[in-house]
Amino acid sequence: MRKFSRLISRLEQSNKTNDKLTALVDYFSEAEDADKIWVIALFTGKKPKRTISTNLLKEWITEITGLPTWLFLESYHNVGDLSETIALLLPPSTSTSDIPLHQWILALKNLSDSSNEDKKEFVFNAWEKLSTQERFVFNKLISGNFRIGISSKNLIHALAKLSGLDTNHITHSIMGKWDPEKISFGDLIGGLHVNTDSSWPYPFCLAYPIDVPVHELGSVDDWQAEWKWDGIRGQIIKRNDELFIWSRGEELVTDQFPELHVALSGLPNGTVIDGEILAVREGEVLSFSTLQQRLNRKTINKKQLDEAPVAFYAYDVLEYGGMDYRAEPLHKRRAVLEKLLPIAETILTAPIVPFDSWEDLVAERKKSRELNSEGIMLKRQDSLYHSGRKRGDWWKWKIEPFTIDVVMIYAQKGSGRRANFFTDYTFAVRDGDQFITIAKAYSGLTDKEIKEVNSFVVKNAIEKFGPVRTVKPELVFEIAFEGIAVSKRHKAGLALRFPRIVRWRRDKNVDDINTLEDLQILLESTMRDSER
Repeated sequence: MRKFSRLISRLEQSNKTNDKLTALVDYFSEAEDADKIWVIALFTGKKPKRTISTNLLKEWITEITGLPTWLFLESYHNVGDLSETIALLLPPSTSTSDIPLHQWILALKNLSDSSNEDKKEFVFNAWEKLSTQERFVFNKLISGNFRIGISSKNLIHALAKLSGLDTNHITHSIMGKWDPEKISFGDLIGGLHVNTDSSWPYPFCLAYPIDVPVHELGSVDDWQAEWKWDGIRGQIIKRNDELFIWSRGEELVTDQFPELHVALSGLPNGTVIDGEILAVREGEVLSFSTLQQRLNRKTINKKQLDEAPVAFYAYDVLEYGGMDYRAEPLHKRRAVLEKLLPIAETILTAPIVPFDSWEDLVAERKKSRELNSEGIMLKRQDSLYHSGRKRGDWWKWKIEPFTIDVVMIYAQKGSGRRANFFTDYTFAVRDGDQFITIAKAYSGLTDKEIKEVNSFVVKNAIEKFGPVRTVKPELVFEIAFEGIAVSKRHKAGLALRFPRIVRWRRDKNVDDINTLEDLQILLESTMRDSER
């Protein structure tokens, strides 16, 4: 636990990628193999099932400290993180512990059938043996909430540097289903377990946002253009007469999309195709908000099938005839894909956008919103299907976002390094004499601006609702968003897709913000465009 605690501390204390990479390599160089496996599991979302509830932890910390509930809650709201709050409030430990990380995790897991009194005794004994930082990490193990700014790319590069293995190999090895209790570290990163499961997906190939004018990419003959669809990226897999559908988030979603089950009879064994799950009716791609009606459903009824019909637009073939096709050039993979598809009306080849010059493609891109597309994907004809991102092979050329001016009316403190600052904001537009909330945003300001906004919130808070502060409606911001849709869940009757702060409009006051009517007009305009 001590080594893992030091790792978490180092990772949290730096924003520099190289520092994080060094910290990971140092940890993996000295930790026990069983601990390494669990760190990989925790950092890739394979957390054990929680066995102790948050309410019990809150009850126990007030008991052991003697603090009144209101004072504990005030401390919690000020710190912004329950695990850290508990670690800071506990009295100093009277002993130490050399129990390794994996033993702590398994001990917590074994508490699942224990009584609350037994759980309490275990946790109290643990707190008594651990330092403040170790307690913080231990509390995080209980909650399973490790948000420490480590990307899978950093983790993979650290393992590659340690082992000397190729990053693509490691990426494939650590994704998918594996049990931290049943696999050795060497077998895991060596990939000895890969493809023993018929459902095994491949790591997705990703694109960078384009950062040069398109005409600087060279000859148009070297590139393939596709529409960038706004759906759920996924892989359809058929092996050994079984069908599996994976999302990019490594979730098995086969049962959620019965329309795609035609692939079981339509695809040959040993086939894996990559593409986008979309809401589609009569060949027209519908909005993402329509697709959302189908997500995370345990059962799908006839009404949902009728209102949000689904199709799969395939971009690529990754496996064919049981052979890994990712090292073949894109133009060859595309030819194979077009032989395999279409299958019925629900599994189709994603259309290529024809263009003879970059000027042609610029004109085509302007049609994106009419098609409910986010823009254009550009892929080199000779590109391989890489794991993750490789600069220069695939570019995403998104259309410009919508923007509006809004006023901040609520603020809440952030978490982690931002726990002492109000960084989570709720924005509103005007509706007559009222303000109607329209979006929340957490990113887009500099550290200096965050401190200025924080100071404003502290001085101008009107009401307090737990961690949330109502503030005077004075600060105006420009926010950007990718789309707008009708929503019954929001007071405004509208929902914005991917809202984020563009800039603080110091030059504007609250009288200059947009109105709810402005957004309703925008919604009507986008709906007309999609119906053309």
